[in-house]
Amino acid sequence: MERIKALWQKNQNYVLTLIGCILIALIIGGILMAVSGYNPLNGYYAMIKGALGSPRCLGNTLDKSMTLCLLGLATAIGAKGGLFNVGGEGQLFMGALISTMMGLWLCNLPSVIVIVIAILSAIVAGGFYAYIPAVLKIKMGVDEVITTIMLNTVAIKICTWLVNGPWNSPLKSITTGTDYLPANFRFAKIIASSNMSVSFLYGAIVAFLIWYLLKKTTTGLQIKIVGENPRFAKFAGLKADNLGILSMVISGAICGLVGMFLVYGFEGHMTASCSNSYYFDGMLVAM
Repeated sequence: MERIKALWQKNQNYVLTLIGCILIALIIGGILMAVSGYNPLNGYYAMIKGALGSPRCLGNTLDKSMTLCLLGLATAIGAKGGLFNVGGEGQLFMGALISTMMGLWLCNLPSVIVIVIAILSAIVAGGFYAYIPAVLKIKMGVDEVITTIMLNTVAIKICTWLVNGPWNSPLKSITTGTDYLPANFRFAKIIASSNMSVSFLYGAIVAFLIWYLLKKTTTGLQIKIVGENPRFAKFAGLKADNLGILSMVISGAICGLVGMFLVYGFEGHMTASCSNSYYFDGMLVAM
């Protein structure tokens, strides 16, 4: 009880501010609906019902929340190391594409092996795609915001061309995108009628690992020091360059993994619309 009381006293201002912001947003939204000729109560009722009104809606809400949570963490860990990763959308696409093709090319292998390979390939693809702007920033001083934005376009264009061209499914029932993954490779549904699959649990594990890295390890502390005061980190003998690159690579790896979760979760195959600007929503969550 004492610990809960101490936590409340420590975070009281934050919690009250958060509640106040939510109430103000609801009031402003209600005013706009009323001015537009709609009943605010009906509007908010429909919003709550659409998000929580049935097992399917609840599952979809939780699944989307986990996606945004992971992408928000990806933004945050890059920022902790002093680099602002705006290229998560491209990293997500690369992770989704590579993991999908691993599942299709290795379809004769046992499902456990394929899923492990798909996870590792998504992590490597996303991490490597974030490594490029990180090195350009650390070694050559090229602004990472510019390079990551540009690399987003490159990744999305390449993936779109591949899934609609050389890797497009020959089946007439699939107009765009790759073949569907074998059913035994797909993540099992937690709520049958929704998008929520076992990837939700995997996402929770990833979130815990990132928390543990940042809060409970020496590496996490060093990344934080590098991001907050790179000059101090340099004089303290820390390998600031390597830690900055590491934070960016971890950020990209998470994005690539989210791409894999989307495909192996509810999408089932890779399409040019596998992400609807999810990373940019995740950035807002982080901020």
